Amino acid sequence: MRHNKKKGMKLGTDASHTKAMKKSLVQAIFTHDRIKTIESRAKAIRPDVDKIITWAKKGDLASRRLAIAKLGDKELVREIFEKAEQGMWADRQGGYTRIMKLGRRKGDNAEIVIIELVTEPVQKKVQPTVTKVEEDAE
Repeated sequence: MRHNKKKGMKLGTDASHTKAMKKSLVQAIFTHDRIKTIESRAKAIRPDVDKIITWAKKGDLASRRLAIAKLGDKELVREIFEKAEQGMWADRQGGYTRIMKLGRRKGDNAEIVIIELVTEPVQKKVQPTVTKVEEDAE
């Protein structure tokens, strides 16, 4: 039975190491805007990054404290909240990260990816206009 199991990926380690690894990777992605890691780790940190950016867009004190608890670095949280105030992600409703595959690592054949923060503005979808041509029947 699966009583009291924590949600999320385990990433091959115990819970405390997984938590520390995810915290470190999230700090790294906000510091450098793009990091190179394995695919499972990138997919595991994506919800945490999205959650922190959503808190930054909200911008209140409670959200700031939640972000500090998640990241553990007050200066980094201040920078993230300043970027959100300047409107870096204002028009984006989610999907703040992009994962690009690089290939497989030589030693253990693990899938290597680059995960980066998306900074481009959202492109509006253009609906194609359908024009009907009526033929004259004579």
